[in-house]
Amino acid sequence: MGSNMIERIAATPANISDQEGFGHVCPKNGEMVFADKAYCLKKAQDAMKKNGAHSAAILKRNMKDKNKDLDRWRSKVRAPFEGVFSKFEKRARYRGLAKVQLQLFMDAIVWNVKRLVTMNPPPFFAGA
Repeated sequence: MGSNMIERIAATPANISDQEGFGHVCPKNGEMVFADKAYCLKKAQDAMKKNGAHSAAILKRNMKDKNKDLDRWRSKVRAPFEGVFSKFEKRARYRGLAKVQLQLFMDAIVWNVKRLVTMNPPPFFAGA
C-alpha cells in the first residue's frame, strides 16, 4: 500500500476481533506491518511470523518493551494510511458476509480508481 492503493481487503463476522481476522490481509515475504495496539497481541504476531512479515505495531502501555519515541514515529508513518479506511462507511449496507465482502471490494475499487486518477491525471484533465 505504498501509494495509498488498497491491495487486500477482507470482511469478517462481528464476533471475530481484528487480530483474528488479520491473517486474511497480512502481507508476506518480509514486508513491515505498521499497526495499532490491537495487532501487538499474540494472534496477530503469530500471523505475521507465519507470513514472514515484520511487526511495527504500537505496543500497549503495560508491555515491557514499550518505547514511546519509537511508537510516536510508527504513528507518523501509519497516519496517512489511516485516512484510506476512515472514508469508508462505518456500517454495512447489507446482511450476510458475502454481500458485505462485495461492498468492501467495490469500495476498494472505487478508492483505487480515484487514487489512480489523482496520481496520473488523464491529458484532458490537465487544462481543467
